[in-house]
Amino acid sequence: MLLAGGAGLAVVGLGATAATAAAPAAAAPTTAGACYTLASETIDGPYYLDYDLFRHNLVEDRTGIPLTLQLKFIDVVTCEPLQGAAVDIWSCNGVGVYSGYIAAGNNAPSSGGVHTPPTDDRTFMRGSLISDAHGEVEFDTLFPGWYRGRAIHIHVKVHVGGELTPDGYDSGHICHTGQLYFVEEAVLATYPVAPYNTNTVVRTTLDEDRLYRGGGAVDGLLNLSYRTNAIERGVRGSLTLGVDSSATPA
Repeated sequence: MLLAGGAGLAVVGLGATAATAAAPAAAAPTTAGACYTLASETIDGPYYLDYDLFRHNLVEDRTGIPLTLQLKFIDVVTCEPLQGAAVDIWSCNGVGVYSGYIAAGNNAPSSGGVHTPPTDDRTFMRGSLISDAHGEVEFDTLFPGWYRGRAIHIHVKVHVGGELTPDGYDSGHICHTGQLYFVEEAVLATYPVAPYNTNTVVRTTLDEDRLYRGGGAVDGLLNLSYRTNAIERGVRGSLTLGVDSSATPA
């Protein structure tokens, strides 16, 4: 944790220099010719819903700690920002419950990642945006809570090669499915804040999580900034992800 100039602003992440050094070229390539580290692929999980909800604000009627999430995507094939991609994110709310699956609560047995049919038509904490000329999207959402068996995370999926129509994002293919994670310092700071302080489920830490591989940014660990002792005022999370626009991962 770094304290910036006595202003009480915490900047946290694995390797705090990643929070201040913004040059993509500093990342070591993982494949021949790659210009940016390829972000790790992972599973959809059981709660993905392809709703084509293109919007900045995902909060709806939920309460919790405001989270501004800024993601940037670099195409490791062209070495250029990934412009015009459809980026989906989805996560649980402050007490660990997903929209579409309210009946499941936050203590349901794990489905092993197999998709589960929805139980309701709610849509909080879900949305999509088209990446701009800089390869960036920015969502207003909430710091997620936790549920049985997983560390706190946000899911992300990237579609390319299609176009946004009145009916949603048409054609194209999925080139990346990943998850975004939060450092323990920030998670612990949420404990006194409502509604996180009402969650009685035993939390799985980042080190205990079965999907997080411990690789920091390449495995989705977000750079976070917030005011120390006042996290309830809001958090900014950011990450640059390298993706292969030609890939069609299973």
